[in-house]
Amino acid sequence: MIAIQDKLISEDVFKVHFVCDLNACQGACCWEGDFGAPVAEDELDILDEIWPQLKNYIPAESMDLLEKNGPFTFNVEIKSHVTNLRKDGACVFMSQDEHGIAHCDIENAYRDGIVNFQKPISCHLYPIRVLEKPDQGFTAINYDKWKICNPACKNGKNLGVPLYKFLKTSIERKFGEAFYKEMELVAEELNLE
Repeated sequence: MIAIQDKLISEDVFKVHFVCDLNACQGACCWEGDFGAPVAEDELDILDEIWPQLKNYIPAESMDLLEKNGPFTFNVEIKSHVTNLRKDGACVFMSQDEHGIAHCDIENAYRDGIVNFQKPISCHLYPIRVLEKPDQGFTAINYDKWKICNPACKNGKNLGVPLYKFLKTSIERKFGEAFYKEMELVAEELNLE
């Protein structure tokens, strides 16, 4: 682990190469897994507010679920709110294009200027997972290795792009530009890439 400010960062965040390859994985992270995407406390009100504005993006099955259950639920196993899932296991905010590739309805609406929230930060940072431990005085930043992302690792290696560089925008969104610059300096000083 590497310490920057009050954050402990797994060396994998610097050493693993990663660039999403949606043609290979089809966006499986939006429908695979045991529960929905983690939702931060400060995102709960935002999701409650914006989901009705997504009606032109969200499939009918998802809209029915949103109207019945809302956009998220609390998962006792991970002690976090998570996005609701459809019966098929897909995130309630997932649509698929004509090629079967998953897309985030929130992000599509954001790109079209309909909402001013891009998507939950846990999705934007994936495959980085953040574990905040304020009572212990630190935040852990880890790489979540998952076989469905093997094509992304291969693609990143071919392109020579480390995970933290691929996720620059999301890291800056979560932790700020100054933090990201410190990550770059540490990677260079320790020759981590």
